Amino acid sequence: METRVAVIGIIVEDINSVEELNKILSAYGDIIIGRMGIPYKAKNINCITVVVDGAQDAINTLCGKIGKLDGVSSKTAFSNV
Repeated sequence: METRVAVIGIIVEDINSVEELNKILSAYGDIIIGRMGIPYKAKNINCITVVVDGAQDAINTLCGKIGKLDGVSSKTAFSNV
């Protein structure tokens, strides 16, 4: 199976969505290479970067689930490799 590397940038504005976001990310733990979260208290948001290596369909499904969460926005950048 061919895989791709991607970076998912996530901004959480609604703290009530964090638990569901963590459940989603845990469910895709097999394709996650690494994750970094930074709370930005001045703006009361959390910024999360997730690096993944998986099938493009799996990455797209993950991003779609994240995008449906209230108060959460995300963007994905795919490598050409």
